[in-house]
Amino acid sequence: MERISEEEEEEEEEKVLNPTTIKSTLKRRERDCMEEEEEDEDEDEDEDEDEVMSEVHLGCPPNFSGPHLSYFTFPTSLTLQQQQQQQESEIDDDDDAKGEGVISLDEDGDLLLTRRKPNKPSNNCRMTIQHNITSTIPSVGLQVWRAELALADFVLHGIFTSNKYDGITALELGAGTGLLGILLASVAKTVFLTANYVSFASLIHFDRPFNHQASVYVRELDWIKSWPPSVSADILTSQERYKYLWNPSEVEEAENASLLLAADVIYSDDLTDALFNTLRILMSRGSTKVLYLALEKRYNFSLHDLDIVANGYSHFQSYLQDEEECRQLGNGSLPCFVGKNIDLTDIPQYVREYDRETNIEIWQIKYLPSVSTS
Repeated sequence: MERISEEEEEEEEEKVLNPTTIKSTLKRRERDCMEEEEEDEDEDEDEDEDEVMSEVHLGCPPNFSGPHLSYFTFPTSLTLQQQQQQQESEIDDDDDAKGEGVISLDEDGDLLLTRRKPNKPSNNCRMTIQHNITSTIPSVGLQVWRAELALADFVLHGIFTSNKYDGITALELGAGTGLLGILLASVAKTVFLTANYVSFASLIHFDRPFNHQASVYVRELDWIKSWPPSVSADILTSQERYKYLWNPSEVEEAENASLLLAADVIYSDDLTDALFNTLRILMSRGSTKVLYLALEKRYNFSLHDLDIVANGYSHFQSYLQDEEECRQLGNGSLPCFVGKNIDLTDIPQYVREYDRETNIEIWQIKYLPSVSTS
């Protein structure tokens, strides 16, 4: 093993402590850090540019991004008993169809002919939605997602089994294709479909399937800018964008909405922060509100956690508390959001064009602006 003399050690120490050497080392480290940050930014940009596709669109034409027209079937007025009878009837029809290839003979040996059952009058109607088949992450609102259809089942169940939505004012956050708001328009008084401007390509091409009674407004709402939205145009506002601006009376009416809806809006922690910041202001003004938020937990391997995680889900849950826990905090505590997971086994599947899986959840969220133990 080669030994280093004391003189050589002193030269090495002088070299390390030399101001020029230190400055050069710091510059090199700074340059390396900047290159790493640029690589991370490039990776984020690549993720934003990647095309994703909803499972709902698996049967759509391949190698085509859109826009595309899809049809979704909804019952118009159906009791739970009628729904169950209809499903049982369809099962019987399927069983009969399977046996159509079997030859049956009567007692005399004559051939028995299978006669088709007459077509039953349908209580269903069809909604036409224009959407993209694929999109980048920032433009996922241009597609239809399973959580949106699960929330549609929830809304339809409320319409069919109660009158709690009759004559209300409702607001949909991140409305995307506008499907949920249009369903509500059959019984509500006023419906606001809100989204960032990028999603309006879908919102302005929907087909109202019911005899809608509500006034339906398509309005721009950027969560990053929070609430209330701007009610005045600036010099950069285009003519196309101008028609989606709010006026003061609409802002006041939206603040008096009793029902808020949101579907598949939990996928980015930054957007989740912006959403709850908007909700904190919106839900503290006007009438008491309840939000129903549907999401789909998408599991991926995380290098940061070295585990399989549902992106954005834990951050979303960090905003929620149960009501008892919230009230036990006592006077003077911070306002809080109270969350309750809805049992979807109690909600029939009215919409046929999707598979409702166990990783889909609907949360009821209320806002307690002040906590009191009295």
